[in-house]
Order: sequence, then structure tokens, then C-alpha cells
Amino acid sequence: MMIRGVSIALLCVFVLLVVTQECTGKNVLSRNSSSSLLPQRPSSVNVGALFTYDSFIGRAAKPAFKAAMDDVNADQTILNGTKLNIVFQDSNCSGFIGTMGALQLMETQVVAAIGPQSSGIAHMISYVANELHVPLLSFAATDPTLSSLQYPYFLRTTQSDYFQMHAVADFISYSGWKQVIAIYVDDEYGRNGITILSDALAKKRSKISYKAAITPGADYTSIESLLVSVNMKASRVYVVHVNPDSGLNVFTVAKSLGMMGNGYVWIATDWLPTSLDSMEPVDSETMDLLQGVVAFRHYTPESSTKRELKGRWKNGFNSYALYAYDSVWLLARALDVFFKEHNTITFSNDQNLTKTSDSSIQLSALSVFNEGEKLLEIILGMNHTGLTGRIQFDAERNRLNPAYEVLNIAGTGPRRVGYWSNHSGLSVVTPETLYSKPPNTSTANQRLYGIIWPGEVTKPPRGWVFPNNGKPLKIAVPNRVSYKDYVSKDKNPPGVRGFCVDVFEAALELLPYPVPRNYILYGDGKKNPSYNNLTNEVVAENFDVAVGDITITTNRTRFVDFTQPFIESGLVVVAPVKAAKSSPWSFLKPFTIEMWAVTGAFFLFVGAIVWILEHRFNHEFRGPPRRQLITIFWFSFSTMFFSHRRLVLIIWLFVVLIINSSYTASLTSILTVQQLTSRIEGIDSLIQSKEPIGVQDGTFARNYLVNELNISPHRIVPLRDEEHYLSALQLGPKAGGVAAIVDELPYIEVLLTNSNCKYRTVGQEFTRTGWGFAFQRDSPLAVDMSTAILQLSEEGELEKIHRKWLNYKHECSIFWGLFLICGITCFIALSVFFWRVFWQYQRLLPDSGDEERVCEVTETPRSGRGLRAPSFKELIKVVDTKEAEIKEMLKQKSSKKLKSSQSGAGSSHSQRSDIP
Repeated sequence: MMIRGVSIALLCVFVLLVVTQECTGKNVLSRNSSSSLLPQRPSSVNVGALFTYDSFIGRAAKPAFKAAMDDVNADQTILNGTKLNIVFQDSNCSGFIGTMGALQLMETQVVAAIGPQSSGIAHMISYVANELHVPLLSFAATDPTLSSLQYPYFLRTTQSDYFQMHAVADFISYSGWKQVIAIYVDDEYGRNGITILSDALAKKRSKISYKAAITPGADYTSIESLLVSVNMKASRVYVVHVNPDSGLNVFTVAKSLGMMGNGYVWIATDWLPTSLDSMEPVDSETMDLLQGVVAFRHYTPESSTKRELKGRWKNGFNSYALYAYDSVWLLARALDVFFKEHNTITFSNDQNLTKTSDSSIQLSALSVFNEGEKLLEIILGMNHTGLTGRIQFDAERNRLNPAYEVLNIAGTGPRRVGYWSNHSGLSVVTPETLYSKPPNTSTANQRLYGIIWPGEVTKPPRGWVFPNNGKPLKIAVPNRVSYKDYVSKDKNPPGVRGFCVDVFEAALELLPYPVPRNYILYGDGKKNPSYNNLTNEVVAENFDVAVGDITITTNRTRFVDFTQPFIESGLVVVAPVKAAKSSPWSFLKPFTIEMWAVTGAFFLFVGAIVWILEHRFNHEFRGPPRRQLITIFWFSFSTMFFSHRRLVLIIWLFVVLIINSSYTASLTSILTVQQLTSRIEGIDSLIQSKEPIGVQDGTFARNYLVNELNISPHRIVPLRDEEHYLSALQLGPKAGGVAAIVDELPYIEVLLTNSNCKYRTVGQEFTRTGWGFAFQRDSPLAVDMSTAILQLSEEGELEKIHRKWLNYKHECSIFWGLFLICGITCFIALSVFFWRVFWQYQRLLPDSGDEERVCEVTETPRSGRGLRAPSFKELIKVVDTKEAEIKEMLKQKSSKKLKSSQSGAGSSHSQRSDIP
């Protein structure tokens, strides 16, 4: 009764106060009635904060929340007297406890919640936020699948891992690696982040070759077992995406297994810098674990406010503290706008939750924030600068201008080697400097400072090795039945032989590492295998590589990686040629016999006329009759090639010009216009005809003719080997053969060698390609082999291998008659010359008492030498002496001999006259 009486008394007082207030406020209302209608700001507003206290992120976030709350409440320019009150709740790193904590926060009628730090918990409590219309601002949940479509009240105030994984992919592409291994924690944060990384790498023609998932809270033994299996793989590039609190265990185990040395690459996401920043100063033992590791950290621009805030921490400060601080200020500014727009804060019961009143769980105590959608709209429209940079959201509710620092841990701590942003990719310039310039993420624009890799090496590691699982490279080799010099079966190890195999082996010898391998024949040996099927076997990973005469085609490059071509190729047309056009005397055919006779006669006639006119004035036309006759012949034919300044020759030279031009044109026409038995002049005429076309069985030529040139498949005749080629061409289309053959140039070169010049290529190559070795897609070995093939080409080794196997010559010269005439003429002229020289030398040999004469031509005789046999050295000196000098010597010798004979005859006569 007493309580009831007190209540009645209080009610009366309340009514009295209300009535009094109404009476005394009438004048005020009359003076400023509009002001009294405005909603009053509340004295305080509750904001929830949900995170794990005992964690690297939580220990940095909690003081940041408190500092931000104090700074907001101390700032008179914001919230206009309304106190911001943060209600803390510990999620204890548990999805269940985190969800219950979120429900407890909602009971306090919070207008927004900041957190959680865990992506897994964020997925669960986002449903609560959706139901109660409470904006959920996460400062640490980076899972990119937390999308606005599924969770409209979820908003991320940090950067999404979508951007971080693209930064990692850009770095991997920049370093030239094609395959990586992902080591990640097996939860929403780890799995979804690695999925984005896989997509980003695919755009760079790289891939995750193996995914190694770590169970949350895994012990040392489990991690060791996982890393042992990882170390058996080929890739040596590891991307580690785990939680900050347990991630260092991965490197501890890796160090013990010897996986932190030369040749290994370790890339860590932002969890590692978060751990190191929270542990400052970091002990030397921990730094020793991480030497050579590359890590990514959220980029936050330097400012005095940032340095002042960091000064409040004794230790444990990391980038998430800045995001927590900015989240509070973002919400405070949004609430300030919310109140300035005359909005009120009201809650109502959720009809869906009142239906659960029969349950022991009192969900009906939760209220819906009626103005939650309006507050969320204001938050999304905010645009200001915080400690973490510009705070503004795009259409997908991600923060604009995401950026990361690229760190290299070496020595006593991490050092920055560059930045990444979605505006410019990898750069050594701070992101905000580049925002004023046009976006440029081209490959040529990417740059980082030098990195010290594990093992204290500065050269980027190759990134892969052959796995230590005892499995050699499985190499498929086509079991050909034709053109076996290119590739074929062999009885001796390694079981295959040929030009292609030698090139492959020579390239392997240039690699800086051993390659265990097994050659496996592909095909039944009865006919050439299908090369499309062969490459498909590589795609299906039944073989690691295909080695042979494999043509690089556009379609095949979509599924396999080819090396640099080791031989050029292209499709050509081969058709029969009439034997009549292969005469060695074709050079005589431009003129008839009568034309040749008339031309020759007129040469002599004009020469005689010129001699008659010139011999009285020109000393070159004078001399003995023999010399003048030679001059007539020489001058006549020299007019074909040399000009003369004689007026009488003008008409004749014009005639010679016409003769030269006519002969050249006729001969060119004979040599270029081939009269083919099938009237095929190239691929165009072959397409227009309806005659059958021969192709090599198993090659891509058939598909090209049918699919690209639209030739009917019924016209295509598959041919097994060279004998079938020649037989089909010889029979011709009317006798069951083919009109022409379409095949690749390397094969045709072999074919024409054995064709006795009965067949030739007609037209030009109508495709340009080459042969290469086909590897599985994104195989790093393909890149190294391409480099090795280029080195073989530059050093001339490729040409040596080509000459060893393919030294074919199939020139069908039609001018051997002309060369025969020239050769016989030269032989006769040279024989006459040497006969004459030898005759002169014999005449110059010294006679008895005449040895001194030869000294003028030959070297001085040594003492004691009498008559000598012919000397090769003396003969050469005679050859080198001018003809005029030789004639003079012979003339003098003859004169002296004559005098000697006359003197001897006179002496003999005197002696006879003195006899009594």
C-alpha cells in the first residue's frame, strides 16, 4: 500500500510539472514555435565494439577505441554535446561466443557496432545486424566474400583481401613465377582469400599448384607433417595466409625442415607485419626465422596525428589500431550528420522475434533500430581523411584507393622495398603521389627496390625445382612411320632418336639443374599418331611434355605452353612439273636457231665494218693480220656489254639493247612460268579446283584445309609416308592419285630430295609457323627450355644438329649445260696456257756454255751445278714473268745462238784454209 501511495504521489507531481511547464512555455512557443518542434539530441548514444581482447589485433584495438571515444567526446565541434559511449564485448576468438556477445550488445540498444575482427564471426553476426538494422563496421574482417549483397548492413572500414591478393599476384607476376603453393588457415578468412588469389593469378597466366590448409589451432606436429608434403612439390614459392597469433609457428617448423634457405620464396600477407608490429621490439630469434621473407602491410600515410596516437602506446601498436580509431571517428561524424538532419533514435520490437517468446532464449528483448538504414546511408556517403588515409566508399562498399607496403625482412627488421596500389601497381613512389596522375598498371611501369631472398641472395630464385618424390619427367614422343630423321623409335637408350630429340637433349644440357626423364613412345607404329591427340594427352596431365615435330598452332597454344620454335615451318603446295621444262639447254630457248645465227652473223658483220672504218686512224685496229682478226671478233661481242663512243655504232648498240632485253624477258618467262600437269599454280588455284589433295596422316594440315580454307573433306587424301606421296603424285587425280600435296616445308624438303626433280613447290608458303616442344600449361620448365633453345641458336649448335640429321639438297638446276660449256672452255684455255708456258720454259733452259742466260729469269745457280732438270720453282717464276719479257729473252737467246753458230762456222772455215 505504501509503494502504491508513493507511486500515486509521484504521478501527481509529474502531472503537475507537465501542466506547469505547458503554462509557462506558452510564450516561448509563441515566440519560436518551430524550435520546439525539432527533435532533441540524446544526451548519449551507445555504440558496440566486438573483438577478441586477448589477440594481437584486440590488444591494439581496445586502447584505440578508448582513445577515439575520448577524443570525440572532448571535441566540441562534433555531436554537439551528445556523449559517445562504446559498449565493449569480448568474442574470445569463438564463433559461438562472438554471436552471443553480439546479441548481448544489441540488447543495449546500440545504434551501430564496430567489429568483429574475425571474418568467420562477421559472417554469423551480419545476419543479426541485417535483422535488427544495425550497421556493422568491421575494422579487421578482410574476407572478400563479405559482400554488400548478402550482408547489406555490413561495412568494412579496413581494406578487403580482394586487393591484397591482387597485390600478391602482381608481385608474383613481376618476379616471373608461374606456380605457387598456398599455405592458409582453413576458415572463411583463409579459404576465401586464397580463392581470390587463385583468380588473380589466373589473369597473370600463373596458378596455385597446391593448396595446403592448416586447421585452426593446429599443433607443431600437424604443421610439420603439412610442410613435409609441401616440400615434396615442385614449386618453391609459398604464399602464407594465416592468423597473426599463430602464423609464426609455420616459419618455426619451416626453419627446422631447412625450408628457409637458398632457392625458397616466402610471401606473407598482412598478418605477419601485424604480428611483428605488435611484438616490438622483436627478439633476434624471431627475426632469424624470417630472413628473406616478403610481406605486405596496409599502407597508411604518415602524419603528426598518427605519430601522436602511436606515442600513447607502450607496445602492441599495429595498423589495425589505426583502423579501429578511424572507425569510431567515422561513426561519430556520421551520427553528427544524422542529428543535424533532425533524425531521432528509436527502437521497436521485431515481430519475427516476438514469435519466439515461448523459448527460454529471450530474443524478444532485442529491438530493431528504426533509423538504421538512414544512418547506414549517411555512413556510406561520408568523405573525409582519417589516420588511415581517405575514407570514402565505392559502389561495392570498399574503401577507395587501397594500398599496401611491400616489406622485405632482412637483418634486424623489415625494410620497405616499394608499394602497391590499384592505381599504379608496384611502385617505389608513395601511392598518394601517384593519385594525381593517370592510372598506369602496365608491366613496364612496375618497379621495386632490390630484395634479399632466403639464403642472403639478391638474385630472384627460380621458384621451382624437380620434386623430391622420385618421379622423372614423362616425355611423350610420336612413334612415326615416315620422315624418321625428325623423330623415331630407337633400339638403344633412351629409346628414341632424331633431330627433335637431339635438340631437346642439347637444350636440357644447358639448364642449370638436372632433369630426370623417361621417353615414352606415343602411337602404334603402324601409322603416324594424331598430334592433336598427343597434345591433349599433355593437357590431361598424362604426360609432362611432348617432344617431336609438333607444329605450334593457335588452337594448341590455348591448352599447352610451347617453347621457342626450334625450326621454322609452314604449309606449301607440291605438284608435278613437266620434264621438258627441266632441260639444261633452256638458256638457248629464248631465241630460235635462225635468230641465233642472224645475231652472230651481224656481230661479225658490224665488227668488220667498224674495222674498215677505224683501222686507218685507230692504232688498236692496226697490226699483223692475226691481231686485226682477233680485234674484229673481240670488238663485235664486246658491244653486248660495253659502250663505245663511235657514231657508226649508235644504231647497232640500239639493236643490241633490244636483243638483250628480249632475251632476258624470254628467259625469265621460261623459268618462272611452270607448266604443271595438274594446272596447279599455288594454294588459290588448288582451292578452286575439284581435284583430290594429299596430306600427311596425323598432322594439322587436314584440319587447316577443311576448317580454315573451307575445302571439302572428301577431297582430302591421307598419305602414310614418302612412298605414298610420290606414288599419289605420279598417278595423278585421274588414276586414283592426287593433283597436289599440301604439307609442311621441313617434310617437303626431304620429299623433294628423293623426287629426281619431277615435283616442285608451287606458289608461296601460305602459313608461317614453327615446331616447338609442348609442356603443360604454366610449366616453368617451358620458359627455361625456350631460353636454352635461343642459346643453342645463338651459339650455332642448332645449325650443327640440323646438318647432322637434315643435310638435304634438292636443287634442280636447268643450267648445267651452260656451266658445262663454260667449264670445258676454261679447261681448254688453261691447258693451252700451261702448254705454252712449259714450252717457253724448256726453251729458256741453259744450253752448254749458255747457263748464264737463264739466270735472268731464274735464281742464280749455285756453284758446282751444271745442266739441271726442270724446277717447279723456276717454272713458277716463268709463269709470273710478263709475256713481252719472255719473248724478248727468247729473241735474244735465238740471236745469240745464231751468232754463236755463225762464229763457229767461220772459225771452222779458217782452220780448214790454214791446212797445207
